[in-house]
Amino acid sequence: MDLFAEQDLQQPARVERIGEQALVLRGFALPRVKELLAALDCVLLQSPLRQMHTPGGLAMSARLSSCGDLGWTTDRHGYRYSPLDPLSSRPWPAMPEAFLVLAEAAASAAGFSGFVPDACLINAYAPGAKMSLHQDKNERSCTAPIVSISLGLPAIFQFGGFERSDPTQRVSLFHGDIVVWGGVDRLRFHGVMPIKPGHHSLLGEQRINITLRQAG
Repeated sequence: MDLFAEQDLQQPARVERIGEQALVLRGFALPRVKELLAALDCVLLQSPLRQMHTPGGLAMSARLSSCGDLGWTTDRHGYRYSPLDPLSSRPWPAMPEAFLVLAEAAASAAGFSGFVPDACLINAYAPGAKMSLHQDKNERSCTAPIVSISLGLPAIFQFGGFERSDPTQRVSLFHGDIVVWGGVDRLRFHGVMPIKPGHHSLLGEQRINITLRQAG
């Protein structure tokens, strides 16, 4: 079945440029939220959300899971991608078709055609949870873009420069927004400020972020 009819792959109602090759596609995921959430539920039944720890032993405030050929993980051995879920020692769940098709469409709308992700990181943020400024640099190649889907509670996305100390933009993200960045902007520092308390009609008191990459 074609999950995404042609009329659902139109340009978003509003596009915001936050870098030379970095865009926010406002509401781009909204037509397919039902399929995304159903697919997400299936993934999390197989690989539940969990609290991971940094190599220094600090607990990450967001809970994480993954799907696809490679899943991102962190522990005392470092940050890395692995084909196995460390909780089960089995392969991560397969990448849902709904994720793949939406990611390819968003990347294409942002000027990056032919994007085929093999890794999908799922972050669940309760109120107060955040993600410190960091670069995505564990991927084998940085030629492909990053596609980041926001669901649930709003967030303030920080998009900075190529040094942690560089000034950052603060970009409000809402349910259904997608951020795509690559090319000259691919290695910019980015993060998420603490999520403010609230309640979303579909996801309750949480924000879900689905981030797709080519990692292998």
